Formats: sequence, C-alpha cells, structure tokens
Amino acid sequence: MSMEGRIHSLESCGTVDGPGIRFVTFLQGCPLRCQYCHNADTWDTKGGTVYTPEALVKEIKKYKSYMKFSGGGVTFTGGEPLLQAEFLREVCTLCKKEEISTAIDTSGFIFNQTVKELLEVTDLVLLDMKNFDPEVYKTVTGVPLKPTLQFLDYLKEKGIKTWIRYVLVPGLTDNLDTIKSMAKYLKGYENVERIELLPFHKMGEFKWKELGYNYQLADTEPPSKELINRVIELLKLSGKEIE
Repeated sequence: MSMEGRIHSLESCGTVDGPGIRFVTFLQGCPLRCQYCHNADTWDTKGGTVYTPEALVKEIKKYKSYMKFSGGGVTFTGGEPLLQAEFLREVCTLCKKEEISTAIDTSGFIFNQTVKELLEVTDLVLLDMKNFDPEVYKTVTGVPLKPTLQFLDYLKEKGIKTWIRYVLVPGLTDNLDTIKSMAKYLKGYENVERIELLPFHKMGEFKWKELGYNYQLADTEPPSKELINRVIELLKLSGKEIE
C-alpha cells in the first residue's frame, strides 16, 4: 500500500513562493507556534485531506505546461512540510521524473536522515528565518533557533539553492542590530541567493479567532515604509539579492 500524506489545501497558480508560476501545496501539521502565523489552521497534524504521492502528483501535473513555460514548479509549504518528509520524498521523486522543479518552504526545525534524502530531490529551499536572536526566536516560535542554523549549514555544505524569508513585525522582529547581525552572518553562505523581506500583515487573524486561539498581535500594525526601507538597507550587507 502506498504511503499517505495530509494536505491542507492546493493553490494552482501561485506567484510568491519561488520563481515562475508555482503549484503550491500546503501540508498539514506544524511544531512551531509563530505569533504571526497566517495559517494556524494547518497546525493540527490530524487535519487536512489524505493523498497518496501518486494522487498528489496527478494534480500537480495538470499545471505542468504553465510551470514549465514560466520557469516555475511546485512549492511545498504549510504548516511545516518536513513533518511529512517521507511522504514528500516520494512526491518530489515523482516530480523529478516528470521534470517538475521542486521547492520546499520550511523553518528548518526538523532535520533527520529522511529530510536529507528529501533534499536530494529538492531544487530550492525557502528557509524561514524567524529571527536571529535566540531568545526572540523562542518567543516568536516556541522552539529554539539552533536547529534552523544547523539546517542552514547543511544546505551550504550540499550547495542547495536557498532563499531566506524574514517576516518584519514591529515590536517583535524589528531589532535593527539583530537584523544587521543576520545579514552579516548570511554573507558567508554562497548557496543563499536571495533574502525576501515579508512585511507583517493580519490576514490570518480571523483563523485564530475561529480556532479559539489567543492572537497576541491584534494591536500590532504593519511596518511603516520607513522601517521597511531601513531594514532593506541592512539586509544589503549580506551581499544577496533583496526582494
């Protein structure tokens, strides 16, 4: 019997989760509890719709021509897709046979042998760097920073193309000295091509309320244009492309 994975939802023509037109697969389950999460409904590992690798790839293949024409591919996000690394390994292997480019959007918190095998059939990693200060990282996510840095080191060792994502939240992740330190740190990672700065928004707040969760950022406003520009200048110290 083929293994099964739990899928929260599918987006057929995404344009913000990697290059080109993307088929975006949101996987169910996440061990992090990020304060600004806009997909809190993906946290439950028992939710979602059950798919086999073959069934999921069948859906992905419907959009193969769009992806190929635009230089796109499929992106696996969540939730935390590495919670289902074994399932994803099989999906990505099938995608590679179909010449469909694969990307994984992850926090890098989960790292084991199965994840290493998955990375062998992954073309791009979108690594969510929640913060570079260990204490703030723990406050933001509920988990330690160290596993993510170890994951980043492995990506460098294997030369896996990586884009860093950073969510800018006023009063939470906007410490300029910390951002400057992160930029300088990333300068030593040749495999990191780009840093994507994502301004905080509250589009997922309604999900927290529907689920009965306490949304701590209800009174937090999106970052100002001035703050965004200051952070962009600091991120340029990395020598990477800033998006």
